[in-house]
Amino acid sequence: MAKLRLSKNSLQQQQQQLKLYRRLLPSLDLKRRQLTVEAQKARAEHKAALAAAEALDARIGSELPMLADEDLELSRLVEMTGYRVGEQNLVGTRLPILDHVEFVVAGYSRLATPAWVDILVQRLKDAAEARVRARIAGERVRVLDQAVRRITQRVNLFEKILIPTAKENIQRIRIYLGDAERAAVVTSKLAKVKQQHAGAGVGEEEAG
Repeated sequence: MAKLRLSKNSLQQQQQQLKLYRRLLPSLDLKRRQLTVEAQKARAEHKAALAAAEALDARIGSELPMLADEDLELSRLVEMTGYRVGEQNLVGTRLPILDHVEFVVAGYSRLATPAWVDILVQRLKDAAEARVRARIAGERVRVLDQAVRRITQRVNLFEKILIPTAKENIQRIRIYLGDAERAAVVTSKLAKVKQQHAGAGVGEEEAG
């Protein structure tokens, strides 16, 4: 850490820094509060997405109980081949957002298979997409929580270190400069008194 210079220039620098810190702090604190709110919303959305995925999985069993009885090979009926994730800028934080999910449906004869297989295909797609949404919602929570931690550290740095240190430095410099100024005044007065005494002594010698 650089040694504090006890000078008028240093005092001016410290005052400018303190002014800058005080100007930046409110915007940092606002961003921290906004990110905290968004992180809370993201946790609620993640919880809802998990519940929706579980509900869709359960719905397949309750809506299509015939799955347990039919002698049909349905294990590879619907396959998710990939999904595309976009990006959302939220309070300066880049968050993932689901753009598109791709599926491949195994070929089957609509005449030779029961009509409910069409419903099953859609339900399987919905359930798979819901699981992806839940996973991305969890990633959004992780990113936002990390952003909240970082901005909180910055706010704490300003509130607990930078601003108090600048104020303390300003006080130290002012005390030092005040002491130096008083010492200079005393020294000047002593020099003047000494000079007057010396002048008086010369005058007495000349008179003698």
